[in-house]
This record gives sequence, structure tokens and C-alpha cells, in this order.
Amino acid sequence: MHSTPRFLQGIFPFEGKGLGQPFLLDGLLGYVVPPGVITQPVYFRGGNSSGELICVVLVCDGRPMRYFPIAAKGDVHVPLRVVEDLDSGTTLELHLAAPEGITGTAVVDLGLVEVQEG
Repeated sequence: MHSTPRFLQGIFPFEGKGLGQPFLLDGLLGYVVPPGVITQPVYFRGGNSSGELICVVLVCDGRPMRYFPIAAKGDVHVPLRVVEDLDSGTTLELHLAAPEGITGTAVVDLGLVEVQEG
């Protein structure tokens, strides 16, 4: 079985629009599962420079899939232990929700592994 690691990661400034209004943090944080591949989320790591709680939302095909709250000036590491397979054509994005007007920097790192089907 052949597998390939993939990562959605980076350091991104943000301005909150409200905790109930997540938005795509950056265009670099999108991923589409390639044809002939199943992708498995492995872990999420994140950090928050702001003085307020923020939430990173893993969005799958336009719907929230996982929420990763990150405390004020805090960090989080969540092992996902391969709980689900994402089929070819599935779209993933990392969105961010923060209180309106709050500014800061988010550090995000989502680890994925692609496994060849068959």
C-alpha cells in the first residue's frame, strides 16, 4: 500500500467576523482528494496569538466536519487517529471563527495521508 503525507499549514493573520461566522482563513488552506486516492486526516495542531478564544473549523464539502477551539494565547494538538476515510473528489478547507473585530495570528497545521485505492 502506497501512502503520501499532505499538509495544510501556515501562519495567517486574521480579523474576526463573529464566532458564528467562520470564514476561509486563506486560499492555501484548501485541498481536494485526488482521483484514485482515499485521504485520512491524522492530526491538527494550532496556535492563537489573540487574547480571545478562536475556533478553527475543518470544512468538508461545504459542511463543518470538526471544530478545534484554541484558547486565548494558546495552542492545541489533536490526534485524529484515522477515524474516517475521505473519498476522491472530497473538498477540505480550514476556516476560522473569532469574535467580531478581534485581530491576531493563527498557526495551523493539518496532517493528512493519501492512500492509493485498490
